[in-house]
Amino acid sequence: MWRSALVLYQLLALCRPLWAQDDVTAAAITPQDCSLDCIRQGGPGCEYCRITRSDVRKALGFNSIEAFGSCIPWPCFELLGEENPEICRHYVQAPNDVTVESLHEPNPTSDTIVVSWKPSYYGIAFLRGFQVSLQALGGSTIACQLLLFRRNLSLPASHAQRVYKSDPFPGLSLGSQYAVTVMALPVPEEWERFYNSKIFSTRSCAEKNGLEQCKKDWYPKHIEVKQEGTAITVTFNLAPPNLGIRSYFSLCYANGMTKYTDITFNSTINKTHHSYQLNDLQEGTNYTCEIAANEVDAVRKTFSVQVVRTQKEGASLLSVTASLALMLPLCLAVVAMLVVLVAALTRRKSKLQMKKLDMKPGIIKQHRESGTQEEVVSLSRSKLTPPRLLICYSSYDCPAHVKAVMQLGAFIQQHMGTQVCLDLWDSLSVAEEGSMAWHCRQIRECDFVLVICSRGLNHGPEPPEPEGDDEDEEADTGLDFGSKAFRFNAAVHLIGEEVGRAKARAQDLSKYMAAIFEYSEEADIPTELRLVSHYTLTVDLPLLFSHLHGVALHRPGGYLKVTHISEEGFAKLPAGAALQWAIYEAGIAMRAKRHHSG
Repeated sequence: MWRSALVLYQLLALCRPLWAQDDVTAAAITPQDCSLDCIRQGGPGCEYCRITRSDVRKALGFNSIEAFGSCIPWPCFELLGEENPEICRHYVQAPNDVTVESLHEPNPTSDTIVVSWKPSYYGIAFLRGFQVSLQALGGSTIACQLLLFRRNLSLPASHAQRVYKSDPFPGLSLGSQYAVTVMALPVPEEWERFYNSKIFSTRSCAEKNGLEQCKKDWYPKHIEVKQEGTAITVTFNLAPPNLGIRSYFSLCYANGMTKYTDITFNSTINKTHHSYQLNDLQEGTNYTCEIAANEVDAVRKTFSVQVVRTQKEGASLLSVTASLALMLPLCLAVVAMLVVLVAALTRRKSKLQMKKLDMKPGIIKQHRESGTQEEVVSLSRSKLTPPRLLICYSSYDCPAHVKAVMQLGAFIQQHMGTQVCLDLWDSLSVAEEGSMAWHCRQIRECDFVLVICSRGLNHGPEPPEPEGDDEDEEADTGLDFGSKAFRFNAAVHLIGEEVGRAKARAQDLSKYMAAIFEYSEEADIPTELRLVSHYTLTVDLPLLFSHLHGVALHRPGGYLKVTHISEEGFAKLPAGAALQWAIYEAGIAMRAKRHHSG
């Protein structure tokens, strides 16, 4: 009996850690409201606390940057390491399992998300908190949250299965891409894996509010096609009246031809369905058609139309008169004789001309038979990862130029199969490593380096304006990380040295490229970059794509066709239209600046 009791006791003892672990992972841990003094003193109610801008101002004596919320560089040392700096110098690895979850948001035009993650068990005993930042893909940081543990809290390795959550991030644009970064604190001085980033997309309008509430995302769901003789009738369901859609259009494609149909309707006759006619379609042809609301970037519904050949009535044959029936064979015989005579004369004349010019007709026939059709060249999918591209630029010209550079990076990353590295998208690493060290590492690790040349690249920085005392001015000027002169000119000189060294050693220069926007000039390209390939954007987007992926634009019998990067097609994409508009605004600003300086 006592042996059975002993075995039962040992089993209970072994299961106790498992129960404890189940308790740990039972529910996610959300931030608490607690003061910074409670965190520093290690109070019992300060296990996981949110830090506000007022806490940072109270601790440091100044406001944090507006765009960075309560986050500051090296928060552990500044907020917890005054009395004992040792607690902020230990090794802590990046968090795991970063996930993004959408929350209920009453505003139909925006989305709200919350971020969750698990801490790594490497260095978890020295973990002091987390820093969560959010930025729009192609833009700057828009929100940042600082979450700290109390001073004397030490987590065991079993708590690595805990799920920690951030506060909600509200007001995000629908159908947009963002990048969220979760950083473990303290940040070690010589360690790269202390943060984990994730790119995600917010819900579309249709996903959040339903298709019937979204003007841009709405499309007809029910389409019916009927053929009566040569007439094709298409019936589709209309959009709800609350969307305010007043017209539609239809496009049909077949054999290289396009048929456009403008669709208007009378809402007083029928508010649910409408029918329209497709005319002038070829018999015996299969068409692929699209129908959509006549709105910008409206979603198109695709359907097929098969035009069946119609049988002609036999009555028309019986209506031929007897005289016409007798004359028809005679007319056909005369026409056949004339055709044979003309063909013989033409052939004899052609042979005489070829003989006179000493030409061989067999060669022309062989050329006609061997004529090859153009084929589409597909990209090789052997590469497991896309090429990495570092974009360097000058911010001396104007903010509109910087915006054009950001839109270019977003377009290349979304539609040209390339991973873009831009200092504006990696502000945490730039602040941690320093601008020059960050650029040196990216130049060394990236597959390609693209320098956006402009007038300000060859000129020194303008004298800084005197700083004001207003908090808004402090927030705006705080977005400048370090000396711009040191950042951009030094990086360009470093790239120029690498190009000169590679040229002297007869090495490949394809890693480095220079480009200008349409408002800049060839003279804006520095002398040290004249040796590398240079492009004018956006006209040379196909050439840039060919350079990045190592494919030829043309070859005998083939051509590279990427519709969304052609000179006509890139502006049809949202990212391409944003890039085109940003270049237009930057051109206006640059011309105004030149006129003012002149």
